Amino acid sequence: MSARADEARPPARPSGNSGARTGPWQVTRSRVAPLVGAASFALTAVLAGCVPDPSTSPSSAAPAAPSGSVRKDDRAARIPGGTLLVTDFGADTVTFVDLSGRGTSGRESVEVGTAPYGIVLGGDGTAWVATAEGVAAVDTLTRKRTALIPYATDTGPVTTGEYRGGGMGIALSPDGRTVYVGVNVPGAPGALEAIDTGRREVVETVPVGRRPFDVDVSGDGRQIYATGHDSFDVTVVDAAAWTSRRIEVAPYGTEGGLGSWLKPHYAAVRPSDGALLLPFEGERLAVVDPDTERIRIERMTADTHQHGVAVADDGTLFVVGTGPIDPSVDDGPSLTVRAPEGEERVIPLDGPHEDVVVTADGRTAYVSGGFTRDGHWDGLSVVDVATADVTRVPAGTRPLGMVILGGAARAGTGAG
Repeated sequence: MSARADEARPPARPSGNSGARTGPWQVTRSRVAPLVGAASFALTAVLAGCVPDPSTSPSSAAPAAPSGSVRKDDRAARIPGGTLLVTDFGADTVTFVDLSGRGTSGRESVEVGTAPYGIVLGGDGTAWVATAEGVAAVDTLTRKRTALIPYATDTGPVTTGEYRGGGMGIALSPDGRTVYVGVNVPGAPGALEAIDTGRREVVETVPVGRRPFDVDVSGDGRQIYATGHDSFDVTVVDAAAWTSRRIEVAPYGTEGGLGSWLKPHYAAVRPSDGALLLPFEGERLAVVDPDTERIRIERMTADTHQHGVAVADDGTLFVVGTGPIDPSVDDGPSLTVRAPEGEERVIPLDGPHEDVVVTADGRTAYVSGGFTRDGHWDGLSVVDVATADVTRVPAGTRPLGMVILGGAARAGTGAG
C-alpha cells in the first residue's frame, strides 16, 4: 500500500551516488537560536545503517537503528550511573563504557554474537542485542550474556558487514514483555520477529521491507513500525492481530532502486501525536501519519546525508549527519537539534558518525562513530547541547547502537 501525500513533493533529487542538488528545493543553511533543555526522556535504544546494495553500486555507506519505550524498576535503578553500553559492529561484543572519566576510566566487553547492530534496554536491566546469529540477552548488572535466541527466519550463513543477514533494528513493547527485531534476509524482503521476553523464544513473525534497519513502537504499544531501507518504506504491524500494511516513504522518488542513496534510514515516534519522523539528506523531514498514511514534507537545513535520530518527550529531534554524498555540494558530519516548531541548530562533528542517544536532562548527546564506510572510528562524540562543545572519547569497536544505563534517556531510535 502506498502513502498519500499531504502536499506536492518537491522536485526529485537525482538518485545514485552523485547526490547533486538541483532545482528550487536546494536548501540554504539558516541561523537559528540555540536549543536548550529537552524535556524528560524514557529509556530506549539505537542502531545504525545505510548504503546502496553492492550488487548495484561500487560505493558503500552505513547500517541502521531502533527504539522502544522502557519501564524502570528498582533493579534497573541500581545500575551505576554514567555508563554507556554500545554494540561493537566490528566485533562480536557489547562494551560497557564508564563515562565518569569521559570514556577513559574503564571499559569492559561481553561476547554477544557476530556483528551486533541494534540494542534496547529493558526495565529489569536486561539489554537485548540484535546480532547476525540471534538476539542476545545481557544482564547489565552481572555483565553476562544470559541467552542467545535464534531467529525463526532463515538468514543464510552467519557473516559480517552491513549486508550480513540477521537482526538490525530492535525495540521493546511498553510493558517489557515483547522484543521486536527487524531481520535482514540478504537479497530478499526482511521479517519482523516478536520474542517473548519471559519464554525467550520467537512467538510471531511477519514479512516487512528489505533491510529493516529501524524498528519503533507506538506509545500505546498497539503498532510496530519497521523501516525498510532498501524498499523505501515503513511497514506498520498491528501488535494484536499481527497483520501488516506498507507505507512508501520516498520524498525523492524511488529512481535508482537498491543503488539509490536517497532512502529512509531511521525513524522516531513523535510523543505528542505518534507521527513518524524520518529525515532525508539534511533537506527534508518526512512526517508520516501511520494511521491515515498521509505524509507531510518539512524543510531541514543540515545539507548532509542523515542517519540516526532521537526524539525528546517535548518533540525536540536530534539527527545525525554522516557526511556528504558529494563533497563538492554537501556539508560534512553534524548533529542537528530541531525544535518542535522546526527551528534547527546544526552542530559540526569531526568525521563520520551513525547514531545518537541523549541524557534525561537533554544536556548531553552521545553520537556513535562506528560508521560502516571508510572513516569509521572506535569511539563516540560527546556533545554539550547548550554550548555545542564536542569531545571525542574511545568506546568499543565500530560502536553503532547505544543505551545509557542508570538514567532515563530516549533514542531513535534509534532507539530503537
